[in-house]
Amino acid sequence: MIKDVIIGIRSTLILWILTALIYPFLMIFLGQTVFPYQANGSLIKDNQDKIIGSALIGQTFTSDRYFNSRPSVINYSEGENAQPTGISGASNLAPSNPDLIKRVEKTIVDLQKAQIQSTADLVYTSGSGLDPHISVESARLQIPRIAASRNLDSNQLEILITKHTEHRFLGIFGEPGVNVLKLNLALDQTQ
Repeated sequence: MIKDVIIGIRSTLILWILTALIYPFLMIFLGQTVFPYQANGSLIKDNQDKIIGSALIGQTFTSDRYFNSRPSVINYSEGENAQPTGISGASNLAPSNPDLIKRVEKTIVDLQKAQIQSTADLVYTSGSGLDPHISVESARLQIPRIAASRNLDSNQLEILITKHTEHRFLGIFGEPGVNVLKLNLALDQTQ
């Protein structure tokens, strides 16, 4: 019996060393050496090497000079306790929830005021609330507003959208989309 206990303790220690120490540090090493950009959050920096966002997390843009992103339930950059970020978040409200219905209706009214046709991705949050992409159609519907506010030709914006369209993963998964942060950064560089 003592022999079985010793074997059990030894097996537990070996598995713990493998799964709690060796494997995590191996993954950190591989991530930092093979995929450092992705392993560190896919951070996007400006010309002064200041972090301005992540390519993986949606941000809020409200100015007429920028493409609007998907709505977010969590607005860290609004209110008296505002943080200097515009990152997103999700909720688990049911489609029949009055708070969700009110938020969706308000978003539709805001889009109508900005003379933007409502599309699903401009009205509803993504499942995670973190998606930084909008559809190509949603980006194109915003061209007249941005062209007018920046005094740009619509064709310039169309080319910019086409250039920043991310296609289906492996050619079959997902839908083509546009990363709003990357598109807005490229938009700022056009002027």
